[in-house]
Amino acid sequence: MGVMKILFLGSGTSTGVPVIGCKCNICRSENLKDKRTRASILVTSDERNILIDTSTDLRFQALKYTIERIDAVFFTHAHADHIHGIDELRSFNQLQGGPIPCYGSLETMEVIRSKFGYVFYGVGKDEWTPNLLINIVDGPFELYGLKVFPVTIFHGNSTILGYKMNGVAYITDCSGMPDDSMNSLRNMDLLILDATRYQPHVKHYGLTQAIEVIEELKPKRAVLTHLSHAFNHDKVNWELPSGIELAYDGMEIEIQN
Repeated sequence: MGVMKILFLGSGTSTGVPVIGCKCNICRSENLKDKRTRASILVTSDERNILIDTSTDLRFQALKYTIERIDAVFFTHAHADHIHGIDELRSFNQLQGGPIPCYGSLETMEVIRSKFGYVFYGVGKDEWTPNLLINIVDGPFELYGLKVFPVTIFHGNSTILGYKMNGVAYITDCSGMPDDSMNSLRNMDLLILDATRYQPHVKHYGLTQAIEVIEELKPKRAVLTHLSHAFNHDKVNWELPSGIELAYDGMEIEIQN
């Protein structure tokens, strides 16, 4: 059996933590686990690196964690904090000498094409433009030895994707799920789930909601991500039920495939 490695490049919500101009105790905290760049993970399996979302902080994250290869990108949706690092992929194109396949729903990829027209439709494309291959996700697929299942979730009024790979699921920016998605996520080895703040949010689970979902789905381990400056990492971790913990930037988890 192989090992799947999960590296949390970022664990923060759209503003990151500290928030610009904020003087709250969390934003002034000296605990490195309270410093949160925008949410993204790197999945490594069979020596292949799959990036989920090109966060606004991708350049900083890649340098900090010495990431020098990206073999594929999965996009959850097309909000700024999840896609605005896309131009950094050109550095990986140059390192690797070839295109990078990108996966997402039709709606997401159409928005990305529109927002970054110079990447896909630019005149005089050269080595300074990201070289990306678009793949529309409309059902399960296999990639680099992983069985990948898109998971339909609700992000406010939008319908976006989470991703399930073998025994791991990454469900960020989630305010709810249809029944079939809930059923597909039962008894996971690792469930990574959105919990932006204590109280519910129109587009995200609040902490109590996330805990209720986890208690229903019964994963072996659950990690909460997309965290705002509402959460003092050490204090909240101490209070969470057994088997549930907050993510932090640089957190690494290994799962047997």
